[in-house]
Amino acid sequence: MAARSDLAGVASSGRPLLVGLIGRGIQLSRTPAMHEREAARFGLDYAYMLVDFDQLGLKDDALPGILSAGAALGFQGFNVTHPFKQQVIPLLDRIAPEAAAIGAVNTVVYDAGRTPTASTTGHNTDCWGFAESFRQGLAGVPLRQVVQFGAGGAGAAVAYALMQLGVENLAIIDSDAARAEALATQMRAEWGERVQATAEVADALSWTDGIVNTTPVGMAKYPGMPFPAEALRRQHWVAEIIYFPEETELLRVARGLGCRNLAGTGMAIGQAVRAFELFTGRKSDMAAMAGHFAAAA
Repeated sequence: MAARSDLAGVASSGRPLLVGLIGRGIQLSRTPAMHEREAARFGLDYAYMLVDFDQLGLKDDALPGILSAGAALGFQGFNVTHPFKQQVIPLLDRIAPEAAAIGAVNTVVYDAGRTPTASTTGHNTDCWGFAESFRQGLAGVPLRQVVQFGAGGAGAAVAYALMQLGVENLAIIDSDAARAEALATQMRAEWGERVQATAEVADALSWTDGIVNTTPVGMAKYPGMPFPAEALRRQHWVAEIIYFPEETELLRVARGLGCRNLAGTGMAIGQAVRAFELFTGRKSDMAAMAGHFAAAA
């Protein structure tokens, strides 16, 4: 079930349902296998391809052309990942309300007909995926104070999910202080002064109940932790959104201290469940998709 990396190749395969993933450095993504295995469970003809801008040597400004090509070739839609979750928004015809509130899109659906002139709607399934994973893996943890590292597209979805989950006060930290403030400002439009940006890492971690990492720090390409390991305490709970590797340095240290923790695999599985439903109209479930995720390892 290897994903393909050539648009014309998929179009000529004769498969009636064509979807894909747009991003950079995505060759190790398990999303194609999850979607294709779930489609097989429903008896659907389904091809999921990768549009890896790094592998294809594309510049960011090729994004509008890729979306147009998808419509022309009869694609049902695309998942969208780093670094395009926010860049894609002005290129779409419509944005679903939750995606608009979050300010990030990770799923684009071509509307009725899949014709060269099909209109596009942007959705965010990351938010539901993180929230559902959190409800299953960290039920009952205190939510008075939470610190989130990262304010990119995935970070926006996670911040929104955390507030939906009942976090009373959320502090956002990013290596780009202006980006952290922009996300906090955006979240305050709905959640008020309960969301703030800060650059004071040590102070924020000294009073927090939980820590969420939405930065790429911890991936094989960006090893390490988003903050000094000595700031982590046993009473903290820790959540990751990175799933490759499944055990990041942050999770390894947290587990060693006895912290309750949540791996990024749950969000990866949950977002795929919702995206599959948007693409196919078939109701998927977490358990089935988790099995596909494990089988694709």
